[in-house]
Amino acid sequence: MSKIKVVVVDDSALVRSLLSEIINKQPDMECIGTANDPLQAREMIRELNPDVITLDVEMPKMDGLEFLSRLMRLRPMPVVMVSTLTEQGADTTLRALEMGAVDFVAKPRIGVASGLQALGDEIVEKIRIASKARVSRLVAPPPSPTVPRDDSQQPPARPIGMRLSTEKVICIGASTGGTEAIKEILVELPADSPAIVITQHMPAGFTTSFAARLDSLCKIRVCEASDGQRILPGHAYIAPGGKQFHIARSGANYVAVVDDSPPVNRHKPSVEVLFKSCARVLGPNAIGVMLTGMGADGATAMKEMRDAGSYNFAQDEASCIVFGMPKMAIQAGAVHEVLPLKSIAKALMEKVSSAGGVRHRI
Repeated sequence: MSKIKVVVVDDSALVRSLLSEIINKQPDMECIGTANDPLQAREMIRELNPDVITLDVEMPKMDGLEFLSRLMRLRPMPVVMVSTLTEQGADTTLRALEMGAVDFVAKPRIGVASGLQALGDEIVEKIRIASKARVSRLVAPPPSPTVPRDDSQQPPARPIGMRLSTEKVICIGASTGGTEAIKEILVELPADSPAIVITQHMPAGFTTSFAARLDSLCKIRVCEASDGQRILPGHAYIAPGGKQFHIARSGANYVAVVDDSPPVNRHKPSVEVLFKSCARVLGPNAIGVMLTGMGADGATAMKEMRDAGSYNFAQDEASCIVFGMPKMAIQAGAVHEVLPLKSIAKALMEKVSSAGGVRHRI
C-alpha cells in the first residue's frame, strides 16, 4: 500500500520539524518535504505532487489564505490548516474552510513543542481523512469576513403564536466539511423556521466565531448554546467546542444543557450525546439531519431518534467532503431520505410545512 505523501508548510522551523516527526512515525504516511513560505511550497507541490499539505495560516511573503485561495483555484488538493487558538485565528480558519480546506488543527500559543506532540494522534487522523476527501475547485472568492448583521434588513418574523410547528426541532450533526454544509442549509432557512440544534465537531475557541459568522449571514438567529438557554423557533444553537450539548424539557419549553461530561466516541461535543437527547425529549417532534463527516458518531442515536418517531435526512455521498457519518447512519437504518446538500433546506421546510398544514416558501 502506498503511503500518504505530505508536504508541511510553516514558517517555524520547530513546527516543521515536529510535524515531520509526527508524520514520519506513521506506517501509512511520510513527510516528503517542508517549506518555510508559500512560494517555496508552490515549487515543492509542483515537483513532489503530494497527497495532502499542512498549511500555516500566518506566513511570510504571501498570506496563508491568499496562497490557499490560489491553490484551490488552480490546483485543488486536500489541505489541513494549522491555526492558532485566538479569536483572529478562528475567524481566519473559518475563511480557510470556506475556501476549501478540508480541516484544521489548532496549535497552542505557548508550549508549541509539547502541545503539538500531544495533538499527534489528531494531526495524523486529520491527514488520513484529508487524503480521502473530495475537494473541488474554488470558483469565486468567498464572502468578506464577518460583519454584524443589520436586523432592519431582515424579513419580519411571525409572532410566536403564529409560528409554524413551534414544537418541531431540527437536529443536525456534522464533522469534517460540516462548517460549510451547515452554512449552506442555514442561509436558506426562513426567519420563522423551527428551532435548530447543532453539534459540529470543533474545538473550544472556534464555535463562538462560527456562530457569529453564521448569524451575520442567516435570516434566523444563530448563537453558541449556553446552559439553561430556552430553545426557540427562528434560532439555531451550536454546541460549544470542548463541551457536551443536549436538550431537556422544562415545563412546556425545550432548554439547552451544556456540561463538561466526558467525550463520547472520542468527541466533545458529540453528535451521539445531542441525538440521544433528541430521541428521548423530542420524539416525533424531531427532524434529524446527518451531514458530512468521518466516523460513526451519532449513527446509533439517530436510529434511536427514528425509533422514537423522528424523520431523518442524510447528505448524499456525492456532495459530502467525507461520506462517513451519513454512511454509517444509513447503514444503521436511521435515515428516511438521502439527499444532495443543496436539496436539504427545501426538504426540511417541506417536511415542517406538511406537518403544520401550511406551506413555507423558501
